[in-house]
Amino acid sequence: MQSTDFVVARNDLQQSKIIEMQLPDAASLPDEALLVKVTRFALTANNITYAVLGDQLKYWQLFPAPKDFGNVPVWGFGEVIASKHPDIAAGETLFGYFPMATHLVIEAADVSKRGLRDAAAHRQGVSPVYNAYARVSGDPAFAGKQGDYQALLRPLFMLSFLVDDFLAENEDYGAKRVMLSSASSKTAFGLAHLLHARGIKVIGLTSAGNTAFVKSLGCYDEVVTYDQVTSVPADSPVAFVDMAGNSDLRERLHRHFGEQMKYSGQVGLTHRGVSPDEPTLPGAKPTWFFAPDQIRKRAKEWGPGGIDKRFGAAWSGFAPKLDQWLDVTEGRGPAAVQTAYLDTLNGRVPPNLGHILSLS
Repeated sequence: MQSTDFVVARNDLQQSKIIEMQLPDAASLPDEALLVKVTRFALTANNITYAVLGDQLKYWQLFPAPKDFGNVPVWGFGEVIASKHPDIAAGETLFGYFPMATHLVIEAADVSKRGLRDAAAHRQGVSPVYNAYARVSGDPAFAGKQGDYQALLRPLFMLSFLVDDFLAENEDYGAKRVMLSSASSKTAFGLAHLLHARGIKVIGLTSAGNTAFVKSLGCYDEVVTYDQVTSVPADSPVAFVDMAGNSDLRERLHRHFGEQMKYSGQVGLTHRGVSPDEPTLPGAKPTWFFAPDQIRKRAKEWGPGGIDKRFGAAWSGFAPKLDQWLDVTEGRGPAAVQTAYLDTLNGRVPPNLGHILSLS
């Protein structure tokens, strides 16, 4: 049996191709393995970050591809079409991390009523969240448009939730204002929603073209275009959460705010404008926020189910707004996937648009 995969050149993300990958058929699946048809997946700017950091954070090792190419991981849904595991039936729906492909073989382990883990050797050594699959058959929260929202935003909102939790835990480093670059991005407006809800002033930094959308969200107290960032008063403490990954912007902000820059966290790379030789900057030292570290810390402190419970409460306050904020567009087939990928890579996707795709 063959899977159709969409792969990209690891040293030039503009280059992509469709390949066929050999799979075992149902009869020759290893014991406890599942053959899964990837039914639909989300594609956002966050997936481009996965590709940019593919070597650094081991994303490329999750789904093997030919030499010098990589399969960009995506969040989505799969249907079990053959199972060699006694507790998992064909026809089940799984939600989790998939390749941009039509099929995936999962070596099921740690199977429970709620989920399972892929124990494939090449997938180990990364954060456990990337190998976990939820069993969501019949769950209305994962069906239809609600399911599309889960694929598009649940992983991003988890990142928003963890950054907000990290800042709150550290009392926002004494800042009463938090600036978010790439304010129109889904991770940014999820974080803005959470910060705004607990009374922190949120300043959204964005392009002129996205200003109207960012203002319409209602979760930013102030919206500033990139060319006007030094107009923000530098007379009180501020924190900066960088979704854009733009070295020039970061330097301008640090030099403008100086010692009032109390926290500078790098989260995303939507602009892919990081210089390898950044100078030492005034204010807080820029550091990467690594979500798995916060997950491990809170899992230990909050105990079993603690993260899920708190995240679920946060999601329930966020999800009802998505009908107003987001338009979902569906695309099927290799050509649609390639077009959506290139549009996302090159910043041509309107901020209110969410891509749900399938290679089938």
